[in-house]
Amino acid sequence: MDGTMKTKICSSAQQAIFELLKAAKLKPGRIVVVGCSTSEVAGKRIGTSSVMEIAQEIIQGIYPVIQENGLYLAAQCCEHLNRALIIESQVAEIMGYEEVSVVPQIKAGGAFATEVYRRFNDPVAVESLVADAGLDIGDTFIGMHLRPTLVPVRGSVTQIAQAHVTMAKSRPKLIGGKRSVYKKYL
Repeated sequence: MDGTMKTKICSSAQQAIFELLKAAKLKPGRIVVVGCSTSEVAGKRIGTSSVMEIAQEIIQGIYPVIQENGLYLAAQCCEHLNRALIIESQVAEIMGYEEVSVVPQIKAGGAFATEVYRRFNDPVAVESLVADAGLDIGDTFIGMHLRPTLVPVRGSVTQIAQAHVTMAKSRPKLIGGKRSVYKKYL
């Protein structure tokens, strides 16, 4: 992968996370889940051709932005690890998430989760969590880890290299019926 492609992947990921966080308006201390198929970014079928270089560029684009906003990153593993998530141990402790015993690898967890695990200070895996917003690169189906009610976020980044990109934020449930008055969340 040449330098131009690396730069484009990094800047596209950064732009996507900026747009998601702007739309989601998350308070510090919230979780953002990211699922990423580096195979899809490379133009291959999900789960067939993990690429560490791509994972590194995507993390370089998104992680500083997440940290600058006082948020926590949760990296979704691939289906071979049942879509477990990699988070910092302090986040698991603060949020009450139970740690499971697994270390992601490129062929069992995926390149993205493996690279996040390598970069975190004290990483742990958890089976599930409830995030407030999410970025899905390559149709990894992060929805199972997002708080209801989901609202799609339409950004300018719809693809990173060859991978389809979707984003979502959550909002409080609207309850009560036609006489109810709601804050503006939509």
